[in-house]
Amino acid sequence: MEANKRWVALTAIAPVAWGTNYFVTHEFLPADRPLHGAALRALPAGLVLLALCRQRPRGAWWWRSAVLGLLNTSVFFVLVYAASQLLATSVAATVMALSPLTMMLIAWPLVSERPRTAHLTGAVIGLGGVCLMLLSGAEAVSVPGVLASAAAMLVSSFGHVLTKRWGAGADVLASTAWQLTAGGLFLLPVAALVEGPPPALTAPTLLAFGYVALIATALAFAAWFTGLKHLPAGTVALIGLLNPVTGVLLGTAVAGEVLTVQQLCGLLLVLTGVVLGRPRRRPRRRDSGQEPPSGVRRTARGTRPAGRSSVPAAVPGVQRGDHRAAAQGRGQGGGGRGGRWGRDGEGASGGAGAQ
Repeated sequence: MEANKRWVALTAIAPVAWGTNYFVTHEFLPADRPLHGAALRALPAGLVLLALCRQRPRGAWWWRSAVLGLLNTSVFFVLVYAASQLLATSVAATVMALSPLTMMLIAWPLVSERPRTAHLTGAVIGLGGVCLMLLSGAEAVSVPGVLASAAAMLVSSFGHVLTKRWGAGADVLASTAWQLTAGGLFLLPVAALVEGPPPALTAPTLLAFGYVALIATALAFAAWFTGLKHLPAGTVALIGLLNPVTGVLLGTAVAGEVLTVQQLCGLLLVLTGVVLGRPRRRPRRRDSGQEPPSGVRRTARGTRPAGRSSVPAAVPGVQRGDHRAAAQGRGQGGGGRGGRWGRDGEGASGGAGAQ
């Protein structure tokens, strides 16, 4: 249970950082350069993570990194940048709050994670809380901005679930680094062709891009994909509701907005939804205290028929001590591949992905 709490706390870094990204993009970054803005967000973050992990993809992860980079980085970052410029922070965050339900529905066929009642209940309660916080109807809403935000939500939900499906056996930091790098490299020629030269970088703009790239991207995506690796997709999706909550609290603290009673009630509903969707620890099966049947002796690994040795039987030409050496040799056979990660085959799963 303590381990689950640590993974939830680590994963929560991502939506909190993304909630600040709307405000920083809207206030400090150029409004007419979404392609350059997305490229300058993705590529520096990917290069920083590559410098830290220094690993190359292997086998199928070359094309997987390209596909995930296109979804999770190239398309998603451009749409989020556009939505941040066209919409108020609260409205953009409201549309993205639909991602928990979307991720749960996509995760069902892709990774065979059927949404639990607690997850669905938490998602509905959290969505209701977000709407209560943000939908006041006081200002006009840009239809293109809403469409961009909705498209970003759909693309990111599919990309994140696909990352979870393919993530077994992959190093989280290396996978995130190559996705961001690939996405940034895809964007550079398109941005140069469509928008021309990059925008002029003043000191505030440079600091804003540094924050967006290092905190709201490199750190946030590494934390998010780590959570997807260790927690159910439904739980991670509900943690994502902290994104719009952060946007409202940031507007209150920085922009001087007043947090009304309605917004406070909505905030409590969102937090309730996150708590309801957190992973539960399954009760362990207790020992009945009964003695094992006659002829069976109890061991550290369970019960075993009495008289049977755990040491393999002798094999002609092989001494008894050689079995242990052979087993150790098999266990160490995968070493010596430093600098590469991932597996060649499809559908890889198991303990190799656990950290």
